Order: sequence, then structure tokens, then C-alpha cells
Amino acid sequence: MSIIAKNVTKIYGKQKALDNVSFEIKKGEIVGFLGPNGAGKSTMMKIITGYLPPTSGHIEVNGLDIYEHALEIKKQIGYLPEQNPLYYEMYVKEFLEFVAKLYGIKNVTQRVKEMIDICGLEIEQQKKIKTLSKGYKQRAGLAQALIHNPSILILDEPTSGLDPNQLEEIRQLIKELGKNKTVMFSTHIMQEVEAVCNKLMIIHRGKIVASDSIQNIKNISASSSIIVEFSVSLNEKAFSKLSLQKLEKLSDSKWMIETSDVEISKKLMNIALENNASIITLHKSELKLEEIFKTLTQ
Repeated sequence: MSIIAKNVTKIYGKQKALDNVSFEIKKGEIVGFLGPNGAGKSTMMKIITGYLPPTSGHIEVNGLDIYEHALEIKKQIGYLPEQNPLYYEMYVKEFLEFVAKLYGIKNVTQRVKEMIDICGLEIEQQKKIKTLSKGYKQRAGLAQALIHNPSILILDEPTSGLDPNQLEEIRQLIKELGKNKTVMFSTHIMQEVEAVCNKLMIIHRGKIVASDSIQNIKNISASSSIIVEFSVSLNEKAFSKLSLQKLEKLSDSKWMIETSDVEISKKLMNIALENNASIITLHKSELKLEEIFKTLTQ
């Protein structure tokens, strides 16, 4: 097990940033950590990495208690905070060499070269960090988080402010890193989660409100709505014999219904026959991740 959080609470003054939070992240999982602004994402990440102490609760990283083995855990975690910790007056290569020496890496030159290759910093390595674009600054931040070859990556909004091309590049990098490491990253971009992650955690007002694979969360939250389109126009009277929780007209011939009737498809076919019509489309409407997120966090 990579990360285990048990009953973690964090209080700032009178405000509970985290309220009795528990979860598990297994080795090799890429976990998308979602939540509205102020939900507790960054606070949770800072506690896992040892930057903040919890008010109460317990966290283990790779079987080690974060208090009893703080230094050892820092060696096993690569952390990219929301505010990228870069030294703007340093050159990219110089900065990575500096970080590598802090970690006591033996072959600094070789490791820095590997990070420059992995993070796509070849053409920028001789530039000062302050002159880099936002995308390359994020790459430099990822390189410093990876340079000591941690088994766990904690990334707080790693794609914030990037253009579409940069977004895709960083997503692919995270996905590639997830083949050999446990990755936990926060984001507000739902497409990013579906493209990269194999697990999703949603936090709201300091509490975990969902934690499972994306498909399982979709299945649990699935709408019972059915969209049916006929070849002719129909009115509400055509559905009067059906037991429905909801009936909504989408167009003259298309309707959205909600029902628990297991024979609804057969009964809709009968309605079509009674009205000298045929069914053009009939499908269950699956909630999008954005809609599930709104439902769980409103």
C-alpha cells in the first residue's frame, strides 16, 4: 500500500479544512483528486508530504508513519506544489543540479541529463528559469520532483495555466510516469481525469464524498434516464399508461423519461406501434463526470 490516511482532521482556528478523512491509494494507481476551491485538496497533499501537521489522525506512506519516519518518507515522495518552487535566477540545468545535490544523489550529471530528457527540457536547459514559458516552468517543477526517483508523486494542479498543447504534453508525461510510480494529482479539468487516471477521489467541505474507479463512480451515480426518439410527433397522452418518475419533452418526437420499469423498452415499442411509428433511437443517458462532480459538491 502506498498511502493510507486514517481519520485525518485539520483545523485552522475555527475552520475545519479536513474532517475525519480516510482513504487508501495503492501502488501503481494514478489518482485524480478533485474538489471545489477550498475543499481541502492542497491541505491534504501538504499533510501527506509532511509540509503540514494534521490536527489529528494518522498517515502511512509505504508502510511508514509520517511522524516517526519523516525524513525517509520525504525521500520516497516527489512533490510539486501549486506554487511551483523554482529559483528564477538559476539556469534550468543549474537548478536541477542544485536539487540533486540536496538529495545526495551520487551521479548528479547523469541524473540531471536523464531528467532533462524525460521532461523535455533539452532546448531550455541553458536558459534562466524566469525566462521560461509557463509550460516549461511546470516541466522544470516536475523534473525537481522526480530527480531523486521517488516511488510516489504528489502533484498539486500540475497543468494549471497551460495552453492546450502544453496540457496534452504534461498529461502524457504523467500517464507515462504512472506506469512505474503511484501518482496523486489535483485538478479542475474533468477531461484530464478521464484521460489519465484509473481512480478518482472527490473531496467536498473537508470530507471525501467519492473514492473509486471512474467507471464505478459513474455506475453508482448513473442516471436512470432514458432518451427515446420516435419517427413521428407524440404528446404526453401517449405515455399516460406508463409508470414514470419523470417525463420531459426534448422535441416533438424525442422524450426523456425516468422509470424503474424493467419492461420499459417493450412498452415504448407498443407505444410506437399504437401510433403507427417506429423508434429511431433508444438509449440510457449516462451522467458525465462534470455532472457527477456538481451533484456531489453542491
